Amino acid sequence: MLKKMGEAVARVARKVNETVESGSDTLELRLEGNFLHRLPNEVSTLQHLKAIDLSRNQFRDFPEQLTTLPALETINLEENYIVDVPVEKLATMPALRSVNLRFNPLSSEVRVIAPPLIKFDMLVSPEGARPPPP
Repeated sequence: MLKKMGEAVARVARKVNETVESGSDTLELRLEGNFLHRLPNEVSTLQHLKAIDLSRNQFRDFPEQLTTLPALETINLEENYIVDVPVEKLATMPALRSVNLRFNPLSSEVRVIAPPLIKFDMLVSPEGARPPPP
């Protein structure tokens, strides 16, 4: 398991570094299913990023670097272990249209507070729902 996690982290670091170094205007970053529990700081330099897929990873905390990306429209964090979400920060993101948080053990506070504060679609599963088997 640790070997797989190390390989996944190395792949992610390479992908992010290649994107940053090439000066690419990458529109989408797909990092699903890589056993990630945090993002490298370099992600915050991807100012033109429009979509990021971090589904099926190991995040316990919402990756707050994402809230600094002005062009980000879509965040997919489905099937992680996130309980709390920085709703106030997300609400100030100008381009954000959708945040997928299905199959995360979100706190009831997030479920109650988020809807009146946000202008984007926040996708959540019913409390206690489990993802379908692979």
